[in-house]
Amino acid sequence: MGTETKNPEPEAAAPALEPDAAAPGRPARPPARFRAVATGAFAMSLVGSSVGVSRELTAAPLLTAQAVRYTFAVLLLLALARRAGVPLVRPRGREWLYLGGIAALGLVLFNIAVVRGVAHAEPAVIAVAVACVPVVLGVVGPLLDHRAPSRRVLLAAVAVTAGSALVEGTGRADAAGLAWAAVALVCEAAFTLLAVPVLARHGAWGVSLHAVWIGALMLAVLGLATEGPAAVTRLTAGDWAAVAYLAVMVTAVAFLLWYSTVAALGAGVVGLLTGVAPVSAALVGTALGGRAPGLSVWAGVAVVLAGLGMGLRRR
Repeated sequence: MGTETKNPEPEAAAPALEPDAAAPGRPARPPARFRAVATGAFAMSLVGSSVGVSRELTAAPLLTAQAVRYTFAVLLLLALARRAGVPLVRPRGREWLYLGGIAALGLVLFNIAVVRGVAHAEPAVIAVAVACVPVVLGVVGPLLDHRAPSRRVLLAAVAVTAGSALVEGTGRADAAGLAWAAVALVCEAAFTLLAVPVLARHGAWGVSLHAVWIGALMLAVLGLATEGPAAVTRLTAGDWAAVAYLAVMVTAVAFLLWYSTVAALGAGVVGLLTGVAPVSAALVGTALGGRAPGLSVWAGVAVVLAGLGMGLRRR
């Protein structure tokens, strides 16, 4: 951490907790817990919907499109925060490492891992790897709070992962594809775990905004270096529409909702809600004209729901 100065930067006032709410990292009480679960589930449903929308960007310059997406999201978050009167504070000391890690791993490298991975593996392989996030968060999340992992949550995490695998299906991959799938898993877990140490001071608004502007800057530099400044002119009308949806719903809105849920429930339990994303992706894909879900997909949805019920219920 940085050394103290005579005129330290004023701390943002901590938001008052509702009577039934809990401090960040501690289990929320009903009905705050129910609202937190619903918020996290909606955030993951938005993430799942991005799969169908992102198909519009398969021919677009990847890094440039993502840089534009996150830049739009930064402007939107700033406008919303100002309108809502949300206090934002400047990161300091080690907080830069955590927020930079979220941007570098959870945003930039994750997108690269997915694109590079599907060149060596079928998309289902990457999806199934990412579906292991509930297990990773179920183990590592409690350890960050100096607690032992919950056996009930771990069993639920395994069920959610198994159900997600049924929903996504299986596929073939070579060694490089499996390696990129592992990278995608680490990046997805880091997106949540690296936020835990900074949520208490910055809140969901601050973590979202700082991670997004740092990620936008990284992507812009990489895009200019590899795709050139003229790459933005190659974005079609469909690309712009997809970027707008991803910026508003999957970045600004989903990030705020997700980090609010992490603060309320803790990283260990909240990982279970990532199982909502593949279910949402399957349903949105069908709504956009894809094939109707088969028996294995519906079986996977049932297993995911059973895992969520087991892991999210209170004793």
